[in-house]
Amino acid sequence: MNAYDSASIYKARSKQYHDARIEKREFKEGEKVLLYNSRLKLFPGKLKSRWSGQFDVVRVFPHGAIEIRGEDYGPFKVNGHRLKHYYMGDSLGSFAIIDLKDPP
Repeated sequence: MNAYDSASIYKARSKQYHDARIEKREFKEGEKVLLYNSRLKLFPGKLKSRWSGQFDVVRVFPHGAIEIRGEDYGPFKVNGHRLKHYYMGDSLGSFAIIDLKDPP
């Protein structure tokens, strides 16, 4: 009975730890997103990215589905868990120059 109790306590604590680290993603219309490609699990490759495209969010449904549109694709619905935000950062060509001086 002690083993059962300690196992249920361990399970509850690990669930609490996991749930505390889940990132809530909220998408708005017009945002750029990346789509997770689950088919690459069947054909694994070390250097293949599992995130594809740059899609625009067309419509957000209340039950978690999101309608997206790509440049080559018409609008289609996907599960919101398969998307992540696409952040457009600085281009690779812009670098800051720092002058380093020799110590005295």
